[in-house]
Amino acid sequence: MNLTYLALETRRALRSPRALVFTVGMPVLYYFIFSGIWGSGEVGGINAKTALMSSMAAFGAMMGTMFTGARTAQERAVGWQRQLRLTPLTPVQYLLGKGIVGMLVGLIPVLLVSIVGGIDGASLSAGGWVQLVLGVWLSAIPFAVLGLLIGQLATPDTIPVFTMVPMLLCGFLGGLWIPIAIFPHWLGQVAKALPSYWMADIGHGAVGHGSANLGAAAGVLAAWAIVLGALVMLRYRRDAARG
Repeated sequence: MNLTYLALETRRALRSPRALVFTVGMPVLYYFIFSGIWGSGEVGGINAKTALMSSMAAFGAMMGTMFTGARTAQERAVGWQRQLRLTPLTPVQYLLGKGIVGMLVGLIPVLLVSIVGGIDGASLSAGGWVQLVLGVWLSAIPFAVLGLLIGQLATPDTIPVFTMVPMLLCGFLGGLWIPIAIFPHWLGQVAKALPSYWMADIGHGAVGHGSANLGAAAGVLAAWAIVLGALVMLRYRRDAARG
């Protein structure tokens, strides 16, 4: 890993206040909105604020990682990616650096939502907090890679569509906003093939909605990351071949 490039990308990401306010602030805002609606009630025997904190932490991780990666579309449009090919930076270093920065940005809303939820009355055991923060954050790896793929496919004009559509579908079908239990059986089976389902499963398991199947979650999330990573490399090399 090229640490100089990684530091540069991290500074660039953190110096984009509008993007940070959107990706970091939106999950926190949603938490306060829905927390005000639900009050101190319960969802499936779990404190509503605790359940909401889990879902919004996952949504924030997904949003932060995807939007950070998708910004590569703008770099492609202005020729920055082409310029980087003239440096000693390898494609793997370039894409890995982008992915790591996406994960760093995705960690911020997870931490903020958890802190806000804890202050607001959400309560977890020590192990539950670790599973929520660390588990949800690591579950966002496929979405960081998906963001990179979107960045390799989209143009600056189409970034919002390319990003929002899959993010909303994954959020809905993954059970971040609506319990999977109310889905028709066939739709529930489709949901289990998505990385967002397993991200939500890890988060919900942390707050008491059953025990998360961590082995299955790791397998599905790793498979998504590998397949998406292969597509990113393929697209990047095709771009490079075109000059």
